[in-house]
Amino acid sequence: MKIKRIPNDFTVCKVASVEKIDFSDDFCFVGKTDEELSLVCDTLKVPENVTERDDGWKAFRIEGVLDFSLIGILSKISALLAENKIGIFAVSTYNTDYILVKKENFENALKALREKGYTVV
Repeated sequence: MKIKRIPNDFTVCKVASVEKIDFSDDFCFVGKTDEELSLVCDTLKVPENVTERDDGWKAFRIEGVLDFSLIGILSKISALLAENKIGIFAVSTYNTDYILVKKENFENALKALREKGYTVV
């Protein structure tokens, strides 16, 4: 399985509303529930209406379109990283999964994945 590193620096945050979010950016993940409005975006694109933020994230994605019948992909990767004491923040889209780790753990995460047979590009 191929893992593609994404060069951007990311921020995980809460926003007051979607009004200030730059939806034209290449990477912009929004999650809304009855309790919050969360945003993962390029650190350089954090909107001014942020109420809380956590900077210092790097990301990689599982390459290709993942069929919904595939089971355990995210689970295996998260377990492997947990074994290496690396916490994650996962985001899924219709096509695939994105995994964010703190910047200081990024290279160690990719090394652990390579050692388990993942191809990192």
